[in-house]
Amino acid sequence: MKRNFFNLYSHGFVRVAVGVPRCKVADPLFNAQQTIALAKQAAAEGAAMIAFPELGLSAYTCDDLFHQRALLDGCIEALNQIVQASAALPIAMIVGMPLRVEHLLFNCAVVVARGRLHGVVPKTYLPNYGEFYEARQFVSGDCASVHQVALLGQEVAFGAALLFDVKNVPLFRFDVEICEDVWVPIPPSSFAALAGATVLVNLSASNIVVGKSDYRHQLVSQQSARCLAAYLYSSAGRGESTTDLAWDGQALICENGDLLAESARFADESHLIYADIDLERLSLQRMHQTTFGHSVRRHADEVARFRVVSLELELPARERLPLARKVERFPYVPSNPQHRDARCEEVYNIQVQALLQRLSASGVRKVVIGVSGGLDSTHALLVCAKAMDRLGLPRTNILAYTMPGFATSERTLLQARQLMQAVGCTSSEIDIRPSCLQMLKDIGHPYAQGEDVFDITFENVQAGERTNHLFRLANHRHAIVIGTGDLSELALGWCTYGVGDHMSHYNVNASVPKTLISHLVRWVAEKGEIGAHGADLLLRVLDTEISPELIPGKSAGAPEQRTESVIGPYELQDFNLYHVLRFGFTPAKIAFLALHAWGDRERGAWPENENVVRHEYRLAEIKKNLGIFLDRFFRQSQFKRSCIPNGPKVGSGGSLSPRGDWRAPSDSESTVWMADLANIPDAE
Repeated sequence: MKRNFFNLYSHGFVRVAVGVPRCKVADPLFNAQQTIALAKQAAAEGAAMIAFPELGLSAYTCDDLFHQRALLDGCIEALNQIVQASAALPIAMIVGMPLRVEHLLFNCAVVVARGRLHGVVPKTYLPNYGEFYEARQFVSGDCASVHQVALLGQEVAFGAALLFDVKNVPLFRFDVEICEDVWVPIPPSSFAALAGATVLVNLSASNIVVGKSDYRHQLVSQQSARCLAAYLYSSAGRGESTTDLAWDGQALICENGDLLAESARFADESHLIYADIDLERLSLQRMHQTTFGHSVRRHADEVARFRVVSLELELPARERLPLARKVERFPYVPSNPQHRDARCEEVYNIQVQALLQRLSASGVRKVVIGVSGGLDSTHALLVCAKAMDRLGLPRTNILAYTMPGFATSERTLLQARQLMQAVGCTSSEIDIRPSCLQMLKDIGHPYAQGEDVFDITFENVQAGERTNHLFRLANHRHAIVIGTGDLSELALGWCTYGVGDHMSHYNVNASVPKTLISHLVRWVAEKGEIGAHGADLLLRVLDTEISPELIPGKSAGAPEQRTESVIGPYELQDFNLYHVLRFGFTPAKIAFLALHAWGDRERGAWPENENVVRHEYRLAEIKKNLGIFLDRFFRQSQFKRSCIPNGPKVGSGGSLSPRGDWRAPSDSESTVWMADLANIPDAE
């Protein structure tokens, strides 16, 4: 079947839901009606599966009524109604009910889809402490003596070790456990994940007491993170007996530790939540984290117990179905202001700690740094200043040089001078034009003969001359050269190889992307670390056009001098970098995510800062800039990354060090990525 680019199911996602129906104690037909209504609502939203609370057809608080045949028979009839209704619904339903099997009563989850029963999963761990007395009415799934049950005229798989594989949704294999099963030291879902389940479902009732909601968050989040899986959690809500307990109806959906959706608590009416699970991301993370496979082997006996039940669903795969999921426009920069400040503080401290360790270990007390008046060198200088403070050394041990060339603007030169003064370092200025001109004469470049030839050689002579000066100055002053280039530039190969800004003794910015550096500089300004005047200066640096300033006669704002006019907007390229480096997604999926994040201001997550420039990008722009990124990243630039200086990794978004996150051949092609790029539509 031909995929629709604009449909979430075409990109490794699946939409799932959790329903919290209003119930009546010991009224299965009413409870079934509420369940069916929520299932219809979830199906209309494009969901492939919906989970309901534990013992939802009977209500959880029936106590000894569970031993009444009338109630048990009523639950069978309620299940029959659900099965009949499911025939017309393109969704799998997981409902909770009591079920008598071979003279024993089990607390069960039943999987229903397309008019059929596909499996019955009994609860393994029965709480019998505190307010819980489940062992009074039920037995554990460990007591089961059969692997199939006859139910509503069907032979149905029965057991705690069942996996449900949705054949027409790649990577969608789910497992079901019930309430207490996830509260034990090793939940059954841990082994289910090792057996291939990507989505773990918990049918819970779970009464509410003070503090329990927060603990549920931790429990569900951590189980999804440990298992590299999605985890759906339900709770009983309005209608359960309050003879001795109360119920809040909390539903949660987490993916690898991240909360994707949560229901309103203490709601009066039936309600549901849904979220789009990135199955491909989970699969790729399991592949990347090779200890997951080691765990599979170590627990091979438990894994082998699982049986796989296959089913198919009729999903809305051909129509447009956009994501119902938050996609950060700036994946390296939290959109929440408090989280963003905490991130900046931690990254800053990682950089400072790394530099002071390098200085301490080498016995060097001074650093040399080139200061251009632009963003990257400004931040690197701030890191150097803090490191000197932490080491108890004077900031004059920072030997800072600004080195104007043929196209240096008055603005950046002034900012460099003022910045060095504000920081309190030893500042110097070297005009590199005479030495550059001598180099151009020596190599026979036309510019030395008066011709206006501003080619790559002309530009690289200036970049190389600056670096050459810095290294010789470091030799002369018994110091080390601090690199300033960032992660975004390394990804795109936007640096002069070897004797150029590519090289240093230690690069504090090596794994910090451009979008994050701008927030780090703003964060330092807001903290007032270099005074009010210095804070204003940092804000002016942030407002400066990003430019190499290497072509004379052109302003920094001219297209020939704007970095982003050549390599694309950093905000888009950092988005592309994150999803390539962190997850290994295909170009088509990255473009789909970018369109969701950047195509509509109402959908994505903007950093909540009025100073951030806010853009929107249409699909054609996203595709064009993604193409620039892919070819530069995979084909053109790896040889530069294969021999970069030392520098600290700061985030889970990765680094490009050949000694760490990224080891790749310097002569690879971009063919397969460009071929996938060609499959992206040119317009929306």
